Amino acid sequence: MSRQLVVASTGSAIAQAFPVALPALHAMTDPHNHAAQGTVLAFDFGKKRIGTAIGETAIGIAHPLSTIHAEDKQHRYAAIEAVIREWQPALLVVGLPAHMDGTEHEMSRLARKFAGELAQRFKLPVEFIDERLTSAAAESSLGESGISSHKRKAVVDSVAAQHILQDFLDRTGRPS
Repeated sequence: MSRQLVVASTGSAIAQAFPVALPALHAMTDPHNHAAQGTVLAFDFGKKRIGTAIGETAIGIAHPLSTIHAEDKQHRYAAIEAVIREWQPALLVVGLPAHMDGTEHEMSRLARKFAGELAQRFKLPVEFIDERLTSAAAESSLGESGISSHKRKAVVDSVAAQHILQDFLDRTGRPS
């Protein structure tokens, strides 16, 4: 199944903003053994869209991947399954939203539920990382890169997932 049929690609806006293309990331890893290389897949969970990012613990760099547009669980998990099948991650990371004072709210509960469903469905370990301000950081990164606000909307969730994953890699002692 082609990823393009299931998820919206981050497109040329990301390629212009971030010089390391995803095919180059594929080439840096053994395509038949991502888990041995420490591939990590991150999610910026939302009710309508889920941003994804991919990274390697060996190099400690996260890259935006795609945005999944699916409100119903069946389509959402079919898209996630396709990404997991393609990248074969050893670990999943889910951004955990919270108020600025650190208290959790309704989206925190939904993100925790999503993470539990990921662990159950895909039998992979799932870790959380604080995602406060990642969407704002993503908007800022895209704006600084000269990407128009119209094009930003299509990729902001995957770039937010990239920020989540980069924060995870940095905090867990992976090389940066």
